[in-house]
Amino acid sequence: MNTFKTINPKNIQENTFQLMATDWMLITAGNSKSYNTMTASWGGLGHLWNKHIAICFIRPQRYTYEFVEKNEFFTLSFFHDKHREILNYLGKESGRNVNKMKVEGLTPIISENNSIYFEEAKLVLECKKLYFDDLESSHFIDKNLDKLYPTKDYHRMYFGEIVNCLQKVC
Repeated sequence: MNTFKTINPKNIQENTFQLMATDWMLITAGNSKSYNTMTASWGGLGHLWNKHIAICFIRPQRYTYEFVEKNEFFTLSFFHDKHREILNYLGKESGRNVNKMKVEGLTPIISENNSIYFEEAKLVLECKKLYFDDLESSHFIDKNLDKLYPTKDYHRMYFGEIVNCLQKVC
């Protein structure tokens, strides 16, 4: 039973600043045989290269980084507040140490593109990777930003075309 409907990304009704920065999201990459997911609160949505895009940021030491690097697609899944405990857990635990494919309270769904999202999400953005770039301290105009990277583990930015925008049907 499909509990999602496809919508145009420009018809997202929720405040995207709230979705990403406050509510958080899961970045997921891989396939039905092997995937990983992580909680994130840095990202953006916009229009670039005549496409609706999503941008996410992942530090290279995160296990999900390896999965995003190896796969053509990634998903961003957004949840209601009742899932905050799961999001906290997925943000603190590494997939190298726990099997995030078997997290209680999350039901993985495989998309037509063989990417993973979750039945419990209220909104899902399935993205096809278009571009990446690594943040560099020499590019910080506000030099105080470098303080966010005491170990110099700068994020990689991924720009993805939103190829599917799925909204939970209530």
